[in-house]
Amino acid sequence: MSSKSKKMRMNWEVPASKMSHQTFNPIRNIVDTMKLTPNPDKEMIALSIGDPTVFNNLPIPEHINKCVVDKIHGQKHNGYNPSIGYEDSRAAVAKYSSTPGKELTAKDVVLTGGCSMALDLCICVLANPGQNILVPMPGFSIYKTLAESHGIQVKHYNLRPEKNWEVDLDHLESLIDDKTATILINNPSNPCGSVFSRNHLLSILELAKRHKVPIIADEIYEHFVFSGNEYHSLGSLSDDVPILSCSGLTKRFLVPGWRLGWIVINDRHDTFTEVRAGLVRLSQRLLGPNSIVQAALPEILSATPEHFFDETVQYVEENARNFYNRISKVPGLRPVEPQGAMYMMIGIDIDCFPGIKDDVDFTERMVKEQSVFCLPAQCFQFPNFFRVVLTIPKAKVSTACERIEEFCKKHYCPSKATNGSTGSDKLTNGSGSH
Repeated sequence: MSSKSKKMRMNWEVPASKMSHQTFNPIRNIVDTMKLTPNPDKEMIALSIGDPTVFNNLPIPEHINKCVVDKIHGQKHNGYNPSIGYEDSRAAVAKYSSTPGKELTAKDVVLTGGCSMALDLCICVLANPGQNILVPMPGFSIYKTLAESHGIQVKHYNLRPEKNWEVDLDHLESLIDDKTATILINNPSNPCGSVFSRNHLLSILELAKRHKVPIIADEIYEHFVFSGNEYHSLGSLSDDVPILSCSGLTKRFLVPGWRLGWIVINDRHDTFTEVRAGLVRLSQRLLGPNSIVQAALPEILSATPEHFFDETVQYVEENARNFYNRISKVPGLRPVEPQGAMYMMIGIDIDCFPGIKDDVDFTERMVKEQSVFCLPAQCFQFPNFFRVVLTIPKAKVSTACERIEEFCKKHYCPSKATNGSTGSDKLTNGSGSH
């Protein structure tokens, strides 16, 4: 063997990649380490999972199923598809996402394997390792997971619970520096259930325009808004700020397992010329989303009956109202009334619960005593709150509220509060201004 030959390894040493070490999911890290032993005398009620299919209480129209079945039987979409998706499917998303004066075409759309893949592509196409992106706090943990896995720094800007979780614009602006690649806006919000007003969205756009920072808009809960609120996509309001909007079938159409999402490129002045090409190249890493579902997409988007969406939102809104009205009366808890999406955030006056150290401990004990599992808001970088999911059966809403109230009355002791402070001081005037 030549002296120049590579030295053979004597033992197996197969290290994991740097990217794998940098990949960290806060929700899984917290939940997987919690001691979740339900009360054996009470049926478990999971208010923690943002999957509207869990309880089989929100069926989808037969029309949606038929669209997919017809494509299977047609046997014309069993092969590879373009990495960015079929052109007629992209055109359907463009039509679905267009607003008066802001029309889109197929070239403005990239289809993806779910909204999380859309977010990943957007982060990767806009930011390099060593740069930073600005994400909401509280906010969905996948933003941090995706960015940091690529060596991209995450900076958290504050949302204000006393203002229905509006962005603290001063704080957001203070975080922008010469390494800021993009601002991520989630509206309607997970975990907050907030819906930003037109004026607030315009203020965000003005800030982004002033600093010449593009936006990633996570709009997976688009149109999922309650009475008295109105949804506006950021793309529909922007004349100058380039925006990559992410959405999909997951939430509004109640089919998260079908993994069909999309990116809509809102770019009035060709600022995203390189970004468009970059998205195509990045999409080629995974060769496009499911061919059957995307082939059915034009019919799903154009012919799903409007009453299906209305009935779904009405169901969730009634649950939200019941939850909020019941929880508002529970000592030591301060709910923030949701305006849309599928969630409500609830503040805990933690100093009034002696022996309970934080939201993780609070929710862990509630599982043990009451078999009710809510997600501690440390999962969203926001301690001493917890999130409840609003898509559960109505009977379970009532039972869950009774159990949460029983738990709080057992442990609540207002005299133990320190200097009048509480764990949810970020709220003012009780549950905030609604």
